[in-house]
Amino acid sequence: MYTQHYGFNEKPFTLTPDPEFLYLSKQHQTALNMLEYGLHSQAGITVINGEVGSGKTTLVRRILQEVDQALTVGLISNAHSAFGDLLQWVLNAFEIEAAGNDKASRYQAFVDFLIKEYSENRRTVLIIDEAQNLDAQTLEELRLLSNINADKYLLLQLILIGQPELLEVLRKPELRQLAQRVSVDYRLNPLKYKESVDYIRHRLRVAGGSANLFDKYAIAVVFYYSQGVPRLINTLCDFALVYGFAEEAESIDLALMLDVIKDKIKGGIYPVPEHENKETQKIRELIYKEKGVDIGVFVNEDDDEDELSAL
Repeated sequence: MYTQHYGFNEKPFTLTPDPEFLYLSKQHQTALNMLEYGLHSQAGITVINGEVGSGKTTLVRRILQEVDQALTVGLISNAHSAFGDLLQWVLNAFEIEAAGNDKASRYQAFVDFLIKEYSENRRTVLIIDEAQNLDAQTLEELRLLSNINADKYLLLQLILIGQPELLEVLRKPELRQLAQRVSVDYRLNPLKYKESVDYIRHRLRVAGGSANLFDKYAIAVVFYYSQGVPRLINTLCDFALVYGFAEEAESIDLALMLDVIKDKIKGGIYPVPEHENKETQKIRELIYKEKGVDIGVFVNEDDDEDELSAL
């Protein structure tokens, strides 16, 4: 819709994980380094956690692009509470066929696969995304699978990617043996303001557009209402480009972005920040000082209209 209007080769703010658009903030670079270490070392279990939309899956997609022939990687991309039989999911991840349908046959098929990979000098790594959805029993089964060894070498390495709830599960007393096997762990936090500015401009450039399409006040509003969460930044920026195209605007400014925010909040789904932090408070104060506009929003319960006003 708006790609031609703004000179893009593709949409810059899609919600699907795309490693071509990966912006490596300092912490995302560190998380990527941790994942690479987990892949290329004898680290038993690697855990990367972060809030929804923080860029975890994009990092996984980037890692999968760089897998070399010395590694055999299986991916379970969307673990969930109704997971069912773990072994079947693991076999599917590595495209292994078992001789029978019983659990013993599936287990033997997996052990044979691990031994074969080891004998051919390949290490086997299982990545599980959305691992916070696994219950304690399933995680314990994973630990037992990761105990399979040949001589002094572990035949299976695990990389668990999940939201902060994953840490709560791993801290349960019955999973202390699993927690003790975690060699590498790292937490992804939301982007800071400067990182958010760089993130937006990076995606605009990668898509073939102008890095300065959003003015500094519009970006400040995006940061205030996304609090640095990449997925929310994408949501707001994409919506702003639709509005800008509809209004035939050459750039995205403060007034247009505030219209976007007002309509997103009016829709009732967008997660409005519940509080300010030091950065968002400072940004709100600076915009009020420079532009005379308070970007804080509240919902007037006595009226159907949302108003831009002080928090």
